[in-house]
Amino acid sequence: MTPEERAYAAARREGGSAQPDAVRRLSWLRIAGFIVLLVAGSAAVVGFRTASHSARVAAPVSSFMPYVDVTATPQYAFEDASKAISANLVLGFVVSSKANACEPSWGASYSLDQAASTMDLDRRIARLRQRGGQVMVSFGGAANSELAIGCADTGNLAAAYRAVVDRYSVNAVDLDIEGTDASSSDVSTRRAEAIRSLQLARERSGHRLAVWLTLPVTPSGLTASGQAVLAAMLRAKVELAGVNAMTMDYGNSLDGQSLAGANRSALTAVAGQLVDAYRVAGVHLSSAQAWQRVGATPMIGQNDVAAERFGLEDAKSLLVFAQTHHLRRLSMWSVNRDQACGPNYANVSIVSVNCSGIDQKTAAFTRIFVPFTAGQVTPAIAPSTAVDSGAPAPVATQIVDDPATSPYAIWNPTLPYAQGTKIVWRHNVYQAKWWTQGDQPDTPVTSAFETPWTLIGPVLPGEHPQPTPTLSAGTYPAWSATTTYRAGARVLYDGIGYQAKWFTQGEVPGLVVSDPGQTPWQLIKHS
Repeated sequence: MTPEERAYAAARREGGSAQPDAVRRLSWLRIAGFIVLLVAGSAAVVGFRTASHSARVAAPVSSFMPYVDVTATPQYAFEDASKAISANLVLGFVVSSKANACEPSWGASYSLDQAASTMDLDRRIARLRQRGGQVMVSFGGAANSELAIGCADTGNLAAAYRAVVDRYSVNAVDLDIEGTDASSSDVSTRRAEAIRSLQLARERSGHRLAVWLTLPVTPSGLTASGQAVLAAMLRAKVELAGVNAMTMDYGNSLDGQSLAGANRSALTAVAGQLVDAYRVAGVHLSSAQAWQRVGATPMIGQNDVAAERFGLEDAKSLLVFAQTHHLRRLSMWSVNRDQACGPNYANVSIVSVNCSGIDQKTAAFTRIFVPFTAGQVTPAIAPSTAVDSGAPAPVATQIVDDPATSPYAIWNPTLPYAQGTKIVWRHNVYQAKWWTQGDQPDTPVTSAFETPWTLIGPVLPGEHPQPTPTLSAGTYPAWSATTTYRAGARVLYDGIGYQAKWFTQGEVPGLVVSDPGQTPWQLIKHS
């Protein structure tokens, strides 16, 4: 179970529970409540949890889950353990596609299918899980249009959210609500009803869905619009994992405060606002329970507000505060930016999606925040039977790749592979970092620089070979051994399109050569 799943389960057990001594003094209420439950039947099981339930307060759970800007270029290899120190990540952002407001897309640039084919997103998520990590998907963000804005039908909106949840098999989602349109009353109501509908559907199928609200704050806490978004969720009886405060871009509200001081003030205020919001919804939260529904997300380095720069000391201060008050979640925007910009970046006061704008070592912020994760169980390592019991060592099972279920060609030690080529080896997909021949993709190495292959992720269930793009006769002139072709010329050979990289004559397109860089022909991937 992931930290978010455990946190969600704990929140459900707490249910806004009363304090132990108060429940003992009012035990007759528990008896009355039991009678009511007998009359109401099973409907109460899925109802909104109230203060009259369990008095036991669960041990605090915390998790560090930084954001990844999935569509930023160059692509951040979050699945690569050598680059992404944190294995638990929030992937952003899913928004409406440009063509259909009810169709989810990544950054309005990739449909879910396009993200799988162009960015290999599904496989990379599977690889992250292979190494013990988990993902949460974030809807919304500052750019583009959050699904609830344009998708006016609640049923279609719920289906759009569910398509993403089902596609990536996630048990937790993040709703990043920014801007006037995203926080309007009708949009907030529609979003809340759709999310509650999805939660109920998941419960009926035996699954849970933890829901986080990510909202802007000032040093005084949630803005009026943020409080309204929260209230709409509680009115719809959405079971929230918590509210994640965007401790960034304070602007004029900072009013002379340091960022560290503003963060402390904002988070303290949010905890109090949660108590008030739940009280209005008929649920009592203790102070400890409120803090366990609070998250914090700073924008590392240079913020969008030119005068605000969240430095390494600010990060250390926030970590101590989060640990002291037992916040449930700590994030940051974003791991893509967790590095210095370098000497070729002209103006560090201009925010970059790929660097922080301050002097730092790569992954410095991540290393500061990683210790925040707590409440996780480290699996025990079973002793070797060959050493401890004298039993013979188990015989390794030979892994055989099936061309019929492999999305790419199976690695062949006799063939050369150009940079960027993807192959399958032992049920995993690898990509060549440079030209290579004879280098087995899974040969053990001590450093990533020692292998020409990058592990992308496992072969996914239901995959099959990608068809070679064949073209109709006449799409391009048929290749001729006697014709002289110049760079850019296109031909058709055995139904496949090729384009000349340079001057050539008599060299057959698609012919396997010792060095793919030496062939004058390249495959046309689309007409």
